[in-house]
Amino acid sequence: MALENGEKSEERSGPTGKYKVVLMLRVMAILATAAATIVMALNKQTKTFVVATIGTTPISATLAAKFHHTPAFVFFVVANGMATVHNLVMLVVEIFAPKLDYKGLRLAIIAILDMMTVGLISGGVNAAVFMAELGKNGNSHARWNKICDKFDSFCDRGGASIIASFIGLLFMLLITTFSIIKLLKPISHHNLP
Repeated sequence: MALENGEKSEERSGPTGKYKVVLMLRVMAILATAAATIVMALNKQTKTFVVATIGTTPISATLAAKFHHTPAFVFFVVANGMATVHNLVMLVVEIFAPKLDYKGLRLAIIAILDMMTVGLISGGVNAAVFMAELGKNGNSHARWNKICDKFDSFCDRGGASIIASFIGLLFMLLITTFSIIKLLKPISHHNLP
């Protein structure tokens, strides 16, 4: 009973250090995944190339590189967008409903959703990295040409977006670790002799 009263008085006195760290990590994850989403979603570059010459007259074609031309980049944008929304919702829940918990159920649900978000971001960023590598180096066996030598700005912005997503993934891993530790902490108190 005294331990419970001590815990309750600690919650009433204000956010603890770990609580503030998790909130800060969520804000950083929101910023990173939102930046990755926005940069990739707005990523496009148009260039005009000479494709043939008839006599002395060059024939030009205008080509565009856009994120939605590649399903892996579309998945990347959706995954990071969903991670941003997840973290916004969890931030609101943690700020405005910290005491609404039934035997650790809220903490368990948050930990599970955080783990699912880690998997989602990881899948999206890894798909984007695969396509970025293909765009940078091509694949001579499949006869796929590289495009980053022609659409350098598109590739640079895509790379920046991938880096932002990896940073968001790192923050989500830390958040998930704290969520699991927070979830397991009451169990360790009950197991003490």
